[in-house]
Amino acid sequence: MTATRQVALVTGASSGIGKATAIAFADAGFHVIGTSRNTARLTSPAGVTYLDLDVTSDESVASVVKQVIDRYGRIDVLVNNAGVGANGAGEEFSVARTQDVFDINVYGVMRMTKAVLPHMRSQRRGRIVNVSSLSGFVPSPFMAIYTSTKHAVEGYSGSLDHEVREHGVRILLVEPGPINTPFGDHSVQGDTPMPLYASGRRTFDEVLAKNTSGGDAPAVVAKVILAAATDRNPKLRRTAGSTAATISVLYRVLPARIFDRIVRRFNRMPK
Repeated sequence: MTATRQVALVTGASSGIGKATAIAFADAGFHVIGTSRNTARLTSPAGVTYLDLDVTSDESVASVVKQVIDRYGRIDVLVNNAGVGANGAGEEFSVARTQDVFDINVYGVMRMTKAVLPHMRSQRRGRIVNVSSLSGFVPSPFMAIYTSTKHAVEGYSGSLDHEVREHGVRILLVEPGPINTPFGDHSVQGDTPMPLYASGRRTFDEVLAKNTSGGDAPAVVAKVILAAATDRNPKLRRTAGSTAATISVLYRVLPARIFDRIVRRFNRMPK
């Protein structure tokens, strides 16, 4: 089968930003394939087809991409949204647990990207939208591991975009701020907790809970992702949500010393 409508593949689409993104693309007229580790109990929104996918598995990634191309004959947009949070002081994470987080948040993005690029290059068009974070360009205390993965995705995306642009493909970034999802509830914790960080960790948990409960709706991010995928002349980076937009401006215009104070104040840390 060859699709006449454009085809979007969205990872991590079972809930939150991923589900809202899948719905937004379906509403915009795309054939949408959403993925999650286990989709058996999911109810597909209108216009969305679910497939099981483990982004840490080369075989799973290759199988899903092949299934989509075999069924629709094309992939026009890949949204790399699958990811996991990691909360706690950087010193509290073993290298092994850190590698597990990188395997999902960074290498998962790379696996998916490498799997679709040959097809997109052959059709001379395609958009890959990588869901980064406010933490992709600013420090986030007690999220050092998560933040480092998002910084890695930013560096990978910006560099790769230059490499593939002449082949009709763009690699783009969307950087959400606090979003009203159960992000903290599903995050990986450090496996070597240390008493000296306990107080800071508790404060972080309170700040995170407050910011996410008061954050933007996932649909706000989905709208930005759809724009990145469809705008005729896309920007490499787009923030999503009011907090991310504000912090992005402050990060660009304020002296580093002043911005450092804002980070500590925002996270309720001592001066």
